[in-house]
Amino acid sequence: MLICFILVSPSCTYKLSLSGASIPGNMKTIRVDFFENNAALVVNNLSTQFTEALKDRIRNTTGLSIVRTDEADAVMSGSITGYDIAPVSVNATNNNVAPIAGASRLTITVSVKYVSNVDKKASFDQTFTKYQDFTGDINTQEQTLIAAINKQLTEDIFNAAFAQW
Repeated sequence: MLICFILVSPSCTYKLSLSGASIPGNMKTIRVDFFENNAALVVNNLSTQFTEALKDRIRNTTGLSIVRTDEADAVMSGSITGYDIAPVSVNATNNNVAPIAGASRLTITVSVKYVSNVDKKASFDQTFTKYQDFTGDINTQEQTLIAAINKQLTEDIFNAAFAQW
């Protein structure tokens, strides 16, 4: 019972959640800025998809309100700095033709600056990179791959900001 009392006591300085998040008790709001796509290879809707995925991760896992004001308790900003497709394996051919890619890798890199006005030690400026391997044509799989990578990226970013224990 003592543990239950400590966890729900209003004097606690951190709110704990089942997601593993450890959010300062006096943090109520966060601003998530639009993440511009500054990668050499640009996908039209990547910025919007990533920004919304990050907002959804915060919204669905914490009690924080996402606001647009400069007076938010924390701010997340940054940009998409890399969007790359590269072969990861090669299949040989029998007929003197150049080898073809057996599998390829889509890699997305995001630069994130997190500023906590409540807990300055939690602030960071960091780069996050995730990838998914695929076979076949990228055009038929690109949106599914992007969604899977966004999920991994937002998980890592969320953990860096809110799961520091």
